Amino acid sequence: MHIKNIRNFSVIAHIDHGKSTISDRMIEKTHTVESRKMKDQILDNMELERERGITIKMQPISMLYQYSGEEYTLNLIDTPGHIDFSYEVSRAMRAVEGAILLVDATQGIQAQTLTTLELAREAGLKIIPALSKVDSPLARTEEIKEEIALLLDCELEDVIETSGKTGQGVEELFVKIIENIPEPKTTYGSENDFRALVFDFKYHENKGIVVFVRILDGEISKNNALKFKMVKEKFNALEVGIFSPEENPKDKLSAGQIGYIVTGIKKPGVVSVGDTLVKLKKDLPAFEGYDKPSPVVWASIYPESQDDFDLLRPALEKLQLTDSSFSFEEESSGSLGRGFRCGFLGMLHLEIVTERLRREFGIDLIITHPTIIYKVVLKNGEEEIIYNPAYFPDFGDIAEIYEPWVTLKIMSPNQYSGTISQLFFRHEGMVENNIVFGDDRIEIIGSMPLRELMRGLFDELKSITSGFASLSYEIGEYKKANVTRLDIFLADEKIIAFSRVVSRNKIEDEAKKAVEKLHSVMPRQNFVMKIQAKAMGRIISSKTVKAFRKDVTAKLYGGDITRKRKLLEKQKKGKKKMRDIGRVNIPQNVFLKMMKND
Repeated sequence: MHIKNIRNFSVIAHIDHGKSTISDRMIEKTHTVESRKMKDQILDNMELERERGITIKMQPISMLYQYSGEEYTLNLIDTPGHIDFSYEVSRAMRAVEGAILLVDATQGIQAQTLTTLELAREAGLKIIPALSKVDSPLARTEEIKEEIALLLDCELEDVIETSGKTGQGVEELFVKIIENIPEPKTTYGSENDFRALVFDFKYHENKGIVVFVRILDGEISKNNALKFKMVKEKFNALEVGIFSPEENPKDKLSAGQIGYIVTGIKKPGVVSVGDTLVKLKKDLPAFEGYDKPSPVVWASIYPESQDDFDLLRPALEKLQLTDSSFSFEEESSGSLGRGFRCGFLGMLHLEIVTERLRREFGIDLIITHPTIIYKVVLKNGEEEIIYNPAYFPDFGDIAEIYEPWVTLKIMSPNQYSGTISQLFFRHEGMVENNIVFGDDRIEIIGSMPLRELMRGLFDELKSITSGFASLSYEIGEYKKANVTRLDIFLADEKIIAFSRVVSRNKIEDEAKKAVEKLHSVMPRQNFVMKIQAKAMGRIISSKTVKAFRKDVTAKLYGGDITRKRKLLEKQKKGKKKMRDIGRVNIPQNVFLKMMKND
């Protein structure tokens, strides 16, 4: 295939705007997959993706299309739409020259549409605007076309009307892709001047690590000796091929193509996204790769049974081979045993990773309360980076605390602007700008602490706007925080696993909720237990769990009252002794119930 007949592109859009359905119609029109094997969301391989109707992992596919008597290779990379997976989108954009910006004709431009568009423009991609779901009775086709034309500064006729259900506009999309998206460019001319960008990889039990590559220069064949520029790891290519969408072996891959290379490497931690592959005999300079993503949400993961700890580590390592934005390190807790402190790109990312651990590896887990990174300046002038509430310094030792803030963009109908402003106020944020977008839409730009974004802001926003608003965010700078550590004591013993960092303004409410929840799930013991929430050197909330009480006087029939009193006093002294020297037994299911959100 000559490089001038190759087109590399991606489909970008807000979540649930029809990316996967349009991709299905493209695959059908090009007969890439036999009709008997065709199914909805064919590029979504994970059970979770199909179940939730969202794309989590980017997925490449090569399609052949006849145009003006010539055959073209169209390499599509289907990308996720949720803000938590924007790192996947940014990686896909480095491997292509163009993007189809897909907007739902029933919903219009959303917050994530603007964010992904900005990523595409920064990458210098050619943008092809398109409307999806134009066949829907709720479609506002002309109105949304005007919004897109205004956003991209293009003509109305440049916006292609498509339907994933009927296939309308797909042929027109193919023509636009071939005519408007530029052919791939190369830096070196010789076939031996081989370079490839690693934009993703996965682990195969038999083949080892399989890298997903965009061939930048030259060509690669089976058994060629290669090496990774960054880590200097050497290997022979056991197999090369393209995606259709399963791995389809080929004799060679040449400049401009998107495909895969089987490395045979089975040790973790060798391959990294953004590395450059070169031939051993002709060591070319590395291509500019990707910035490593920084986790913004942290949570500890423990096996419900410590017998499963040796299963959890290899499960995390294998999961990291398919999700390079996920990180972990070992830690231990006196209450929960050995586990791992894990970093995630957002709350949905956390939810997806833990659900995959349960489904794909069959491990029952305990997940601690998600936290963020705090910078703490102590009174002695030292600065500490804290990402675990258990290590948060005592109240009296702290001079200042700093926390990350986020810049939020919310797209909503005009009627909800006042309600959204109140939402910012409730979450300690501020509205900075309102931009009218079309006749009945507004973009609200504001900021708030990241910890408040994690406190169910997505759900609240959907609730107060009847599902019409959308949100995207970017991590910003650190600002001074008005927070403190909240500790939970059970029978005068601090339970480290229940510690958390909360806003001082909400300390009474959070303390009361935590105490009442533990009181409702904690089984009674043989002695009275006090449950206390303590912060800033004082007890904020307290409750008592009554003891089991045996009727020690049941065997007495008649006689002097002093006989009963003697037995009751003996029981009272025994319970006091048990309370003083006994330890509280906290069942595992109590930890599980406390970690789960209400």
